[in-house]
Amino acid sequence: MKRNAQPAQAPAGADKDTIIAVTRALQILEAFSADDASLTLSELSRRVGMGKSTVLRTARTLAQSEYLVQREDGQWRLGAAAGWLGARYQAAFRVNETVEPVLRRISYETRESAAFYVREGDTRACLVRVEGPGAVRHHVRVGERLPLTGAPGRVLRAFAGESGEPYEAIRKDGYFISMGEREPEVSSLAVPVFGINWTLTGALCISGPISRLTRDKLAEYVELMLAAGKEVSYAISGSRDPSVRLTTWHP
Repeated sequence: MKRNAQPAQAPAGADKDTIIAVTRALQILEAFSADDASLTLSELSRRVGMGKSTVLRTARTLAQSEYLVQREDGQWRLGAAAGWLGARYQAAFRVNETVEPVLRRISYETRESAAFYVREGDTRACLVRVEGPGAVRHHVRVGERLPLTGAPGRVLRAFAGESGEPYEAIRKDGYFISMGEREPEVSSLAVPVFGINWTLTGALCISGPISRLTRDKLAEYVELMLAAGKEVSYAISGSRDPSVRLTTWHP
């Protein structure tokens, strides 16, 4: 009896070659920043650290599926397929699913309440909140609207382009500490969160009683909050480019 033919086994190096090819393609696509309408072959080669012949060969392969387009002047730009991927990502994206785990980690590490605020006109709305474990804490309900004061309110105003101080300093530092501004016994620390094309999306915040969250204590959490703001911003924007300074405001 004739045995069924067994599927041919790929050479041992085939998987490795495929991984390398896919990695090169992704590096080339990720070389484009939000400010790049197009890039020359030389610039692409420099950014990804590959030879021009390798970049050209990979770019032409990507162009066959419309992920890249070569212009008449020879420069390369992202194609329609890349835009479709971004649109699909945004359609499937849920802010709460990304923000809440980060807030839970912040609350766990600081032992304070953490929240995410978005601007709605002349107010800020609490979109997601994780309560801290302390018996004495600052209470805000999800969906509650508050004035554009306190650390999150000031951050939202700063990165929406408000002039003067403290907004110039907030845009420079990338965060704001508020001591008893909205409520006399409450202090807070907030950082901005950005979305597509690095436009302002909202603000991450920790808050609690001044007796526990002194200015010095909040200062200890600045790096933690800045890192959390970048993490959420990268997730929302779909970017992993570490060269982008998310605390830089672009009018």
